[in-house]
Amino acid sequence: MQGKPPDWQDFVGIVVLLIINSTISFIEENNAGNAAAALMAGLAPKTKVLRDRKWGEQDAAILVPGDLISVKLGDIIPADARLLEGDPLKIDQSALTGESLPVTKHPGDEVFSDWTCKQGEIEAVVIATGVHTFFDKAAHLVDSTNQVGHFQKVLTAIGNFCICSIALGMLIEIVVMYPIQHRKYREGIDNLLVLLIGGIPIAMPAVLSVTMAIGSHRLSQQGAITKRMTAIEEMAGMDVLCSDKTGTLTLNKLTVDKNLIEVCILKVIIITVWSSQKIWKKDMVVLLAARASRVENQDAIDASIVGMVGDPKEARAGITEVHFLPFNPVDKRTAITYIDSAGNWHRSSKGAPEQITDLCDLKGDVRKRSHEIIDNFAERGLRSLGVARQTVPEKIKESTGGPWEFVGLLPLFDPPKHDNAETIRRALDLGVNAKMITGDQLAIGKETGHELIEKADGFAGVFPKHKYEIVKKLQERKHICGMTGDGVNDAPALKKADIGIAVADATDAARSESDIVLTEPGLSVIVSIVLTSRAIFQRMKNYTIYAVLITIRIVMGFMLISIIWKFYFSPFMFWIIAILNDRTIMTISKNRVKPSPVPDSWKLKEIFAAGVVLGSYLALMTVVFFWLASDTNFFTAATSIAVYANWEFARIQGIGWGWAGVIWIFSIVTYFPLDVLKFVILYALSGKAWDTMIQNKTAFTTKKDYGKGEREAQWALAQRTLHVLQSSESQDLFNDKNSYRELSEIADQAKRRAEVARLRELQTLKGHVESVVKLKGLNIETIQQHYTV
Repeated sequence: MQGKPPDWQDFVGIVVLLIINSTISFIEENNAGNAAAALMAGLAPKTKVLRDRKWGEQDAAILVPGDLISVKLGDIIPADARLLEGDPLKIDQSALTGESLPVTKHPGDEVFSDWTCKQGEIEAVVIATGVHTFFDKAAHLVDSTNQVGHFQKVLTAIGNFCICSIALGMLIEIVVMYPIQHRKYREGIDNLLVLLIGGIPIAMPAVLSVTMAIGSHRLSQQGAITKRMTAIEEMAGMDVLCSDKTGTLTLNKLTVDKNLIEVCILKVIIITVWSSQKIWKKDMVVLLAARASRVENQDAIDASIVGMVGDPKEARAGITEVHFLPFNPVDKRTAITYIDSAGNWHRSSKGAPEQITDLCDLKGDVRKRSHEIIDNFAERGLRSLGVARQTVPEKIKESTGGPWEFVGLLPLFDPPKHDNAETIRRALDLGVNAKMITGDQLAIGKETGHELIEKADGFAGVFPKHKYEIVKKLQERKHICGMTGDGVNDAPALKKADIGIAVADATDAARSESDIVLTEPGLSVIVSIVLTSRAIFQRMKNYTIYAVLITIRIVMGFMLISIIWKFYFSPFMFWIIAILNDRTIMTISKNRVKPSPVPDSWKLKEIFAAGVVLGSYLALMTVVFFWLASDTNFFTAATSIAVYANWEFARIQGIGWGWAGVIWIFSIVTYFPLDVLKFVILYALSGKAWDTMIQNKTAFTTKKDYGKGEREAQWALAQRTLHVLQSSESQDLFNDKNSYRELSEIADQAKRRAEVARLRELQTLKGHVESVVKLKGLNIETIQQHYTV
C-alpha cells in the first residue's frame, strides 16, 4: 500500500515461522535418517577371522592389518588383503572398476575391499583397513551416477502439476486485479504471494520421507531390513514373486535315508543292496561323500553328509588331506585329494549327478540305469547326489589321475515348510503370482509344488543366467517382479529384479545386490511385508492426493474471493494456515489405513482427478461460506484463534462463539459429500462404472435379477459350443431381445440334462464304468461290457 512503511510484523513473523518449519522438518528427517541408519547397522558385513587360534565370525569393522581371514564363494572382501597358499580365485571387481567379467587372482596377489569372490576358497592376510584401503583412496573411480527413480519422477510430476496450477491462478489474478480492477500494486503482490505460499506443497518431501522411514522401521520388526527406501513403493506394486526353492520354500535341512542309497558295483550295473555284507558298501558311499565334504564352515549338504558318519573326525580318519576343491556354480561338485595309510593317493568327489556321471563317462545301460534312479528319486521329491572316486598314481596334486569310478547315488530330502501352502494361498489372494525357480530337476520341482499348491507355477533345471533372463522377460511383459535368493549365483537376478530380496543367511554377494534383506526364514515374512508396504504406500498416496487437493482449493478458492470481493489477504495470516496445515498432516505417516487387496502403484490420473474434483468442491464451499459470512470479516485457522484473536497487523478479528459454532456446523455438513465424491471418482476411473451403466444397464432399473435371461443365454451358448452344437445362427439370437425367453428355456433344459447325467454317473454301475473308461481314454465300443445294470 503506497506511502506505508514496511510491514515488519509480517517480515519477522514469516522469518520466525520459516525457522520453526525448517527446525521441525530437520528434526523429523533426522529421526528418520537415524532410524534408517540403525536398520543398516544390522547389515554390517561379517567375516571369518582367526583369533586366539580359533576361527570365528566377527564384524569386518574390527579387522586390523595382520589378521588372517577366510575367503570363500559369495564373500565380499572385507579389507585389502594378500592371498596365501591355495587355489586361484575368481574375483568380481566391478564395484571398483566397473568390469563385469571375473578376474583370476593367484596366491600372492592383492585383493581389495568390496570385491566379490565368484569362485574358489582361500585364506588371506589383511594389509589395509578403513580409510587406508585402495577402494577408499580411489572412491572417485567408482561409478556413482545417480539414476532418477520412479518415486522421484512421481514427486516431480506432482510438483509440476501444483506449480502449473499456481502459475495459472496467479496469471488470472494479475489479469483481473491490475488491468480490470486497477488494484494497488502492494495489495496485488500480497494476494499473489498468498497463492504462492499456500499452494506449493512444501512439506511433501519431508512427509513422504518420514512415512517411508517409519515404515522401514516397522518392516524391520517383521523381519525385513530395507536397504533402499523406495523399494517399499515397488513392493506394494509387486505382482510376480520369483522364489528360490531351497531354504525359501523348503527348510534347507537335508536328510539322507540310508536304506535308499544306490551303490554302483564294478561300474557295470547299479543295484539296491540288501544283504548285510553289502550294507558295508553303503557305508563306504557315505564315507567317500563325507571325505569330499567340509568338516568346518559347512553348507547344508556337507552338514547332512558328515552328520551320517557320526563323528566328524571319522571323515578324515586314516588319511592326509592334500587338496580340497570347494563347490562352485560351474562344476557343481566338490573334490578332495588325499593320501591313505598305505601312502597311495586318491580322489573323492560328490556333486550334481549329471556332473558326476559325465565325470565318470558312463555309457550304455549303466548311464540309462543311473538316470532311471535319478528320475525315480525326483518323482518322490528327492534330490540326488552323485559320488565318485579315482586313484592318483602320479602322486601329484595337479595330475588328472586315473579313470573316475562311479560309486553311488545318495537321496537327499529337503521337506517343505509347514506354513508355505497357506502363505502361497495368501499371496495369490493378494494378487501376487508366486513362481518357483530351482536348479533341481523338473520332477523334483513338480513334487515340491504339488505339496504346496494345486496349480504350481515355476521353472526347473535352470542355471544362474536363466534366472536373470526369466526376471528380464517378466519385466518386459510389464510385471513388477520380486526375486528371492541366497547365493552368489542369484546376485545377477537380484540386481535385475524390481525388488531384490536376500533371504536369511544369504551370502554377502546376494545381500549386496538386494534391496531388502530378510532376518527370518520363509515366505510368510514376504507376505507380511507386502501387506505392510501396501499400507505404507496407501499413506503416501493419500498424502499426494491431499497435496494436489489443497493446492487446487487454495488457488481456486482464494483467487475467486480475491477477485470477486476484492479481498486483501495478509501473508502472515496465510503463513499461520500453511504451517499449521503442514504440521498436522505429518501425522499421516502413522495413519491407520487398509492395505489394497491387489498390487498398487502410482496412478497419476487418479491422483490428479481426485485432487482436482475434491479441491474444486472444497474451494466452492469456501467461496460459498465466505459469501454467507462476508459481513463478519472473519478468517481463522482454529476455533480458539477465531474467538479470541484480535491482531490488527494480520487483519484478524475475533468472531465470538456463535460464529465459531456456525463454522463447525458448516464444516461437518460439507464433509459428508467428500466420501461420495471420492467413491464416484475412483469408481469412474476403474472402468467398471461404464460397464454397469451402459452395457448391463443395471444403474437404470429397479428390477430384481435384471439381465438374468441374458446371462443364462450366454451360458447356454457356451454349453452348445462345448458339445459342438452351436449353429451359425446362434450368435444372432443374442441380438434379438425377444429370444431371451427361448434361450432361457434352453438353459433350463441343459441344466436338467446335466444334473440327470451327473446322478446317473454317480448312482449306477454302468455310469461309473463308462466314466472310468472315458477317464482312461479307452474306446467304449471295444470293451466287453460284462457289468450288470
